[in-house]
Amino acid sequence: MDLGAFSVSLAVKDLAASRAFYEKLGFQVFGGDPAHNYLMLRNGSHVIGLFQGMFEQNILTFNPGWNQAAENLDAFTDVRELQKALKAEGIEIHNEADETTTGPASFAIIDPDGNPILIDQHV
Repeated sequence: MDLGAFSVSLAVKDLAASRAFYEKLGFQVFGGDPAHNYLMLRNGSHVIGLFQGMFEQNILTFNPGWNQAAENLDAFTDVRELQKALKAEGIEIHNEADETTTGPASFAIIDPDGNPILIDQHV
């Protein structure tokens, strides 16, 4: 099952302080919007998102349709197909993607230890 690009979405208390910290680790901002309290940072192929005040826990994030550089892929498994496959495996889906639509959509699952996983397709 190809879930697409991977990143960790971090729930941060102070966006500027977190940005400064991760920049010291070699990460550079490549996206996001500080006015809306989020930034995307990259160090090589490693991607993290910093999100202030948007959610309570860190989230594992997968982006079908993107490579690790957040570039669109020509071929990928659509988020709705991934959702169907996980449902067939007996995994409970939270915030389901509307399976009658196309294009951008997302859904979430929770692992056995309570860690949220977001499958978030932007294309």
